Amino acid sequence: MNLAEQLDKIRAGGLAKRTPEERAVMAAGTQALRDNGAVDRALKVGDSLPEFALENAKGDIVRSSDLLAQGPMVLTVFRGVW
Repeated sequence: MNLAEQLDKIRAGGLAKRTPEERAVMAAGTQALRDNGAVDRALKVGDSLPEFALENAKGDIVRSSDLLAQGPMVLTVFRGVW
């Protein structure tokens, strides 16, 4: 099973746990992103990430340019409420 198939399976499993109302809200949110052009503006494979500065887990500001000067960088985004 390739990555796309694995992601489809995970997505389907997650949707199966949602109520019809929740699925409708999620679908509306996805459509809103398409309608406002966010999908078209999203980075694609091979695109470069614009320079940025973010706060790390310790509260320090970290700049992408500083990290890239040291070598390749991996960006992990944690979402959710803590």
